[in-house]
Amino acid sequence: MNATLKMSTETTLNWKQLSAELGAGFATEAANHDADNQFVHRNYAQLRDNGFFKMAIPIDLGGGGASFAEASDVIRELGQHCGSTALSFAMHTHPIAVNVFKHLRGDEKATATLQKIADNDLIIANTGANDWLASSGEMTRVDGGFEVSARKHFVSGSPGAQVFVTSANYEGENGTEVLHFAIPFNSEGITQHSNWDTMGMRATGSNDVSLEKVFVPDAAIIVRRPAGEWHPMWNAILPTAMPLIMAAYVGLADAAVELARQTAAKRPDELAPVLGEVLNQHTLATLTHRDMIRINDNHGFTPSNEIAGDILARKTLVATAVQKTVELAAEIIGGPGFFKGNPIERIQRDIKACHFHPLPFRRQYRLTGRISLGLDPTK
Repeated sequence: MNATLKMSTETTLNWKQLSAELGAGFATEAANHDADNQFVHRNYAQLRDNGFFKMAIPIDLGGGGASFAEASDVIRELGQHCGSTALSFAMHTHPIAVNVFKHLRGDEKATATLQKIADNDLIIANTGANDWLASSGEMTRVDGGFEVSARKHFVSGSPGAQVFVTSANYEGENGTEVLHFAIPFNSEGITQHSNWDTMGMRATGSNDVSLEKVFVPDAAIIVRRPAGEWHPMWNAILPTAMPLIMAAYVGLADAAVELARQTAAKRPDELAPVLGEVLNQHTLATLTHRDMIRINDNHGFTPSNEIAGDILARKTLVATAVQKTVELAAEIIGGPGFFKGNPIERIQRDIKACHFHPLPFRRQYRLTGRISLGLDPTK
């Protein structure tokens, strides 16, 4: 990759250090947010006040200039303190990072989008992974754009966002297409539901969002692609989005390791062997996640089916290792970790959500195997 395409790593702030300072405060309220099933509004406000939502935008476009690895480190740090804050923030950050990837390749629309986000301190929520290849909802052609009606699920961070990035199906002259678009959350016809009541990641505000004849102007359309088919856009999105999303879960595993170490230090003869197993699984998760970041190469990678398959394989490996890390850490902590209010109890529930991000492991096996054989990834 031509070095001129790579984003500068010069920053004006130590983003990881600042996230650790803010995270210490987030940790004190994490149990309450989980118990009350309430979105992390106050955490989002502090992140916004400190420039985190434009952290990954280049400095010359009004952002913080953080590199891809720095953005990942921030999400991982936040995950150590509050998994819900980390995951919601990752869901905002990865569309930003995709636009940075496009900006570095001369995409003027992406450049304008990044400048608008930085100038207005906008926060994004999206549904890309849940819609995957087929999407849901219907669009009809109207003067100047489209009308869309749909009900979208798992819109993480929606209570704190101003921009909604999603997609829907359009039956047109080219058959069934999926149109991806970005619109304001305050658009007429959009309703956010308060129905996120789950086992884990309870404070992400991942509510359903309904769209009832919402107008989408032509200028808001980002991508048009055939419905149900693999599209090259995924080869750019997956190596950008998945390392950032999985950083939240590696952060949760970091926290679990520290809790396990504190308990094992009190009974080292009994618990050191199990702690060693915890550390092995944690090392596997960390090294594999770092390799995802290496593949991204600070937005310098060349999109391909093979790289997308490699990223998804590593996502499965990280997900498996972080879940095993937390499971073993809970074994060390023992009975106290079974009680509500103990951090490891919440971490055990939060970590389970990592399975649902693209792709759940059995679907990933098939996709990566087909790519290895030179076949269409999804046929």
